[in-house]
Parts: sequence; C-alpha cells; structure tokens
Amino acid sequence: MEPAHSPLLTDLYQLTMVDSYLQQGMDAPASFELFSRKLPPGRGFYIASGIEAVVDWLTEMRFGDAELDWIRTCGHFRAGLAEELAQLRFTGHVEAVPDGTILFPQEPILRVTAPLPEAQLIESRVMNLVHLHSLLTSKAARAVLAAGGGSLVDFGMRRAHGAEAAMAAARSTWIAGYAGTATCLAGARYDIPTVGTMAHSYVLAFDREIDAFRAFATAHPRNVVLLIDTYDTADGARKTVQLAREGHPVHGVRIDSGDLGAEARRVRRILDEGGLEQVRILVSGDLDEYAIARLRADAAPIDGFGLGTRMDTAADQPHLDMAYKLQEYRGVARRKRSVGKMHWPGRKQVRRRFVDGVAAGDTLCLAEEELPGAPLLTEVMDGGQRTRSPEGTAAIRERVREGLAALPEACRALEAEPDLYPVEVSTRLRACAEATDRQRH
Repeated sequence: MEPAHSPLLTDLYQLTMVDSYLQQGMDAPASFELFSRKLPPGRGFYIASGIEAVVDWLTEMRFGDAELDWIRTCGHFRAGLAEELAQLRFTGHVEAVPDGTILFPQEPILRVTAPLPEAQLIESRVMNLVHLHSLLTSKAARAVLAAGGGSLVDFGMRRAHGAEAAMAAARSTWIAGYAGTATCLAGARYDIPTVGTMAHSYVLAFDREIDAFRAFATAHPRNVVLLIDTYDTADGARKTVQLAREGHPVHGVRIDSGDLGAEARRVRRILDEGGLEQVRILVSGDLDEYAIARLRADAAPIDGFGLGTRMDTAADQPHLDMAYKLQEYRGVARRKRSVGKMHWPGRKQVRRRFVDGVAAGDTLCLAEEELPGAPLLTEVMDGGQRTRSPEGTAAIRERVREGLAALPEACRALEAEPDLYPVEVSTRLRACAEATDRQRH
C-alpha cells in the first residue's frame, strides 16, 4: 500500500460513515466545499494550492487488494463492505480555483459534487493535500514580498516533515517566487532550477580551508560559491580574494552563522577592497520572512537568502484553519451552526472585482448568481475525469506573481490588520442561510 496513493490514507470515521451511508442507501448527490475559516494573526491573505495534486489523486483513487484485505479483517466493518469498495471510483464533479489563487476566509477553494459516499470518503486526503501546499505557498509568498526583489532559494528538505512535504515545499516556494531549490527530485519533476554548492563537512574534510576552496573551484568552475564561515568568516572572505587572485572565478560566498547583517558588511568590505565587487553575498541559517525584513531594513549588503527550517515547517504558523463541509444534499442546502464554526450553506461562487488593476473586493454568492466580478471557481473534473489539462509550475508561478501585485498594499504587510480585504456576502446567500436555519432538525 503506497501511502500517497492509497484511499486508506484517511481517518477511520470516513470509512465508518461510508459504511453506514451504503447500508442506508444514501447515495444521492452531495456537495462539499473546502475553505479556510480564518487567517492566522497578522496575515492579510493566503494562497490556495495543491488543487492539481487533488485532481491527480481523485483520478487514480481505488482500493487495491491489500486495502480490501484490511477492510475485511480490521474488525470495524460489516461483511461485504470490501466488495462494495472494490468497485468504488470517484465519479464526481469538481470546481476549484486554479492553483496559486489568492483567497480570503470563507471563500471556497474547491467544491466536490458526487454521490454522498464518494464525496465523504475523500475529505481527509483532499484537506491533507490542499492544506500542506497552501500553507507552504502562503508563507513562501510572504518571504518573497519581504525580500523586495532579493533572490530566495529553498534549502529546507532535510527539515521538512517527510518526502511528500519536502517535494511540496520545493514546488510551493518556486511558484511563490523563489529562484530555485536545493532538492534535486523537485528540480527534475517540476522543472525548477536547482541550486547548491558545498557544506561545512566539505571544508572540514580538507586539512586547509584554502585547499577546499581551490578543489571546489577546480571541480565546478561555473558555480564557485564558497561557504566561508566554517572557521572564521572574515578569514574565509580573505581566502576568497586570494583564490580569485590565483585565477579562479568566484561567483559568490555564503554565510550561515553569526550576526548575518554585521558579517555581510564585514565580508562586503573585504571583497570590495580585494577587487571582487561583483561577487554576491548569500546568507542562510534559520531565516524566515521576518528575519529577511529585518536584514533589509538594516540595509545589510545581502544579495540572496537560503531559507530552510522555519519556512519548510511553517514554524510560526504551522496550520491553516481549513474545513471541508457539506453544503447541499439531495438538492437541499445544509449548514453547520456550531458556535464559532458556522458556515455559509449551499453551492457557492466567489466573484472578484478590480479597479485600475487592484483587487477591490470579493462577493461570496450562490453558484448560480450572475453578479459583477470575475468568477474564481471553474470546472476541473466531471464524471471523475479531468476536464482541464494539468498546469505547469511556470503558469502557476505567474498567477501568484500577478495576484500578489494586484493585492492592496496593506494586505501584503507582514503584520496585516484583520479583515482588511472586503468580502461581501450576497443578499441571496444570506437569505439561503436564514431559510436553512429555519429548517427543523
């Protein structure tokens, strides 16, 4: 059972509900929507991502022999369920915003309409995929905004929470605007530029630091970026000047420790005095959007940033408050009314208005309403099959760039005020909610 593809990568209650639905003959069309209830503190937006991964998974979803054997023997289910699940395929209809779309609370990322057992079964994995990609893309975009045009590279694979998270981080940071990744498989799979040079262990393997620099410059003359803080950063910078005077091309140096702003100033001075004004200074070491903003505010002479642990684990805000809720069953709108978790009922659409190229506000409305603004959700699957060709990361990256550029400036701030961006609720949707609340249960 390959975890990333298995329908058993779900919560047990999804299967217990499916078992009960099938026993009750409850297989009428149901519509579920995935959305974020609220933004983390200080965030003025988030970016929906992972939709392509969801469509890929739904297209191939099926129970194999090993999964069915577990269903038969785990002790949770009635005899015969495995045989019914053996025939199950996703046959539904999906509408979604394109990967890389900027969204706000209560706005649906995607809507699934399918027979109730199918639409219920997929909840956990759909949330798992979209949450991970959206979380990482949103945080990476904040770092891109903080860098103000500075080059960013994903260094976080070794600290990511497993292989799937590492790949998602590389893809998410690339579409958010990073210049590349150190993760080779992501470079191969997603056509992302790969970036990297040496580790401290490489320098330590040589008896002398200058010998390590010479050996690397000889082996990789087109990519001579030297890690200069293994022993003493200033001394490493002086050895860089020495290497250049020996005739080796030097393209950059990296600093991975200490007061990065102060060290960058000292290194810049040494390099410039040695005639290496063109050599770039890169820094790394527990960086995130806040650290980048501080370094830029301090006018540190830094050309690029390598971001790893704090970015690829979303250390400061490691989750988004996402929910996948039943909106309609058998043509009747449904609404959860739990305190603090109430949602807008019915199948919905988001319409976005622009004024002079700037996003001016959204309207959350019923799917069939024709209101001003561009609709964000479009069909991606019908009858369980793709109806739109998969998008490459270059197109998604451009969508993120355009979306960030169109955001009101206040929404792009690192410490944005809550509810800055106007999201109106249509009159008909409010009426639908009121009518739903009057239903007797």
